[in-house]
Amino acid sequence: MTQPPQPPNEPPQGPPPVGFGKPQDPPPGGFGAPQDPPPGGFGAPTPPPPPGQQPGYGYPQAPQTPPPAQPPTPPQGPPGGYGHPQPPAPNYGYPQAPQGQPPTPPQGYGYPGQQPPQYGAYPPPVTTPMQAAGGGAGKKISSQMMIIIGAVVAVALIIGGGVWYSASSGGDKTDASTAGPTGGTGGKGGGDKGGSGGTTTGGASKEKVPGNTSSQVLFQLPQHEVPKDEVFSTKGSWLTDTTYAKAGVGEINGYAADTGKKSWTLPLPGQTCGGAPEVTQDGLSAVISEAAPRKPKEYEYQPCTKITVFNVDTGKKLWTKSVGSGGRDIPFKELSITGSTLAVGGGYDGGAAFDIKSGKILWQPQTGSCEDVGYRGGEQLVAVRKCGDYGDEKHQVQLLDPATGKPKWTYKIPADVNVISVVSTKPVTFVIATGEEVEMSDLFSLDDTGKLRAKVSLEKDRYDFDCEVGEMHGCRGITVGNDRVYMPTREHDGGGASGQTNEIVSFSLANGRLTGDRVDGGEYTLFPVRMDGGNVLAYKDGPYDKGAEIVTIDPKTLKQKTLLVTPATEAVTSVISSMTPTQSELLYTNGRLAMGKELISKPYSADEKEYEAVVFAAK
Repeated sequence: MTQPPQPPNEPPQGPPPVGFGKPQDPPPGGFGAPQDPPPGGFGAPTPPPPPGQQPGYGYPQAPQTPPPAQPPTPPQGPPGGYGHPQPPAPNYGYPQAPQGQPPTPPQGYGYPGQQPPQYGAYPPPVTTPMQAAGGGAGKKISSQMMIIIGAVVAVALIIGGGVWYSASSGGDKTDASTAGPTGGTGGKGGGDKGGSGGTTTGGASKEKVPGNTSSQVLFQLPQHEVPKDEVFSTKGSWLTDTTYAKAGVGEINGYAADTGKKSWTLPLPGQTCGGAPEVTQDGLSAVISEAAPRKPKEYEYQPCTKITVFNVDTGKKLWTKSVGSGGRDIPFKELSITGSTLAVGGGYDGGAAFDIKSGKILWQPQTGSCEDVGYRGGEQLVAVRKCGDYGDEKHQVQLLDPATGKPKWTYKIPADVNVISVVSTKPVTFVIATGEEVEMSDLFSLDDTGKLRAKVSLEKDRYDFDCEVGEMHGCRGITVGNDRVYMPTREHDGGGASGQTNEIVSFSLANGRLTGDRVDGGEYTLFPVRMDGGNVLAYKDGPYDKGAEIVTIDPKTLKQKTLLVTPATEAVTSVISSMTPTQSELLYTNGRLAMGKELISKPYSADEKEYEAVVFAAK
């Protein structure tokens, strides 16, 4: 997971002024400082309850059948290679039983009516370096224990209905015609044939294959001059059928999408701190910027308090406002749009929202023990909320009425969450990191009423999507559609002269299991960008002698159609190599590919030519 240094869009944050909110002490040693692991590591066994007392929520069930008399040979390694299923993690996150009643265990990890895996059926997930080295407390697993684990795993596989086999056999292909109803946004979906869930017929590709997929450089934006040791923010870019708009230093510039000619410039109060990823039907979007320009030769940070709404196609500004409280303007970090509501969050004081056209404040930060951490918009508006004192915070995910901010439902996350990002608002899907980890470890899918449908435990170091710490819509390389979540595996040796490669795999949002779908990168590495109707739009990073590609992937046949290929020249390869998909803004619409930087710094040498953005167009 990306953890850049102190972002340039915010000044160093200290405690709020006296009388506003509740001061919070920073964690000892600073964010990310090494911490002692909890006793036993994450997922350590829970001690049994006293005699006569009902087991607590999540306590493992007693074994229903004794282990076989002759335990089989323990497994010699993890099953399969990239894209194969992993053992489920502990059952935190499942709906809790009403107080005073025994908890209801999850139904067979996606199979209604099945018994849950028996106690000890799976070892706890590896979440700390000590566990990776051999146990939660740094102890090595004995050969006798390996035999016992192997035996119980074999029993669990039989009881669990052959989950591993069903998800990996049959050539990793699923007959989509048997998998659930059509439409993958918010529908129940889900069939259990072949381990699949959801549908692979969510609609045809919206992007059309051009007559010639070879592209040319439409234009490049030279990088602004940056003083030594400084980092400037250029966050924000938008691509419509007629315009490419990109934030520069203290301004936004618009360019004709067919010629690359600059068509407008919109001055801003200061550097941009974040841009809304959505554009409304009438062409509106928004940015947060610093309150004032940085003074020459000082370049001190300014607070990110100015919110500006503008028309992407014309550059016309509708309004610029701030949210005040306690005699000061509140800084924010990110924005998102749902309908006519612009929600802003990512600060230290809670969130706010505006009517995007008039600028009327719909709600603003409130005092109390809970605050909105941030929002993700789009089809629905989802809030992430934090409650409690520092060191004992609990997180909630809420579906909001975008007109009033009132929650339609609330889902409480019982885990000790360190990082959370929302991947999709319909269906509501989010990822978390727990404890001291910053790499996402679990993915949750909720139904239309806010109840848990499935939880996916993501094996450490296996998947390569990237989420910015503290941003609700900061995940790249992961996308939701067809009632599935698509993500890339980590790069690995492709064999022969092809170098590195990877795959795109998917999990069912109905049952949390791998679907068996696997798109091979070949001599490229694949990176999901977004959904293209029912298809997956992906970026392919090519070998040194080939250009990058944009492809659309049919979810039923898993076949790729090339939409655009960048020139394979050394000059072009050098430019796009500095704009990796996990670290830059990547947009594709109607035969045009735009790649832009969010942060710029001084080149390593005076001879080096740097660019803030590059736009390609199919010939």
